[in-house]
Amino acid sequence: MNIGIDIDDTIANTYDVLFNYAQNYTINDIGKEIKDVNRNIITHMYCTNFHNWNKKEDKEFLDKYYEKTVLKVQPKMYAVENIKRLKESGDKIYLITARFLSDKFDVEKLTKDWLEKYGIPYDKLILNSQNKVIAAKENDIDIFVDDSIKNCTEMANVGIKTYMMDTIINKDFESEDIERVYSWPHLYQKIEIIKKIKKEED
Repeated sequence: MNIGIDIDDTIANTYDVLFNYAQNYTINDIGKEIKDVNRNIITHMYCTNFHNWNKKEDKEFLDKYYEKTVLKVQPKMYAVENIKRLKESGDKIYLITARFLSDKFDVEKLTKDWLEKYGIPYDKLILNSQNKVIAAKENDIDIFVDDSIKNCTEMANVGIKTYMMDTIINKDFESEDIERVYSWPHLYQKIEIIKKIKKEED
């Protein structure tokens, strides 16, 4: 099967890193007060929404902390092992990420270096994917995994089997068309069930 997987907050523990950088930037760099945060953010731009940055502040933050975040994040527990199991069983892995290009550093190189460092296998890396449905259709994706409410909803709406990786920014979201998974072993189990059903139908 062709499996499309997001990177940040799906494979990588990006929230843990990025949110702490964002808190430090808000308090120590621009001197804003931290207020209560919304725990149900539609897109991956949760730091901007949480901290109510304007466009200038958002750019300044990314200029200072985007590269640091890409370098510092680590894979979620059991992500590497289960992606390897999927790949070894014959599934094709398409990493579909909204990571955008930067004039400050080579996003593609750092992302590929990170994937190599942690031994994460994949067949194709798709960067700067602002509309993941397009990428999914172009690559005949059968199963899609992401943490973003927006991305999961759009993917489910076009009939692609979609799993939402449970995170703090989507915990209150509910949908009959999207299954929530709580860990990589849980996701692997769900995918194996689908593959078994498909094999029996064939």
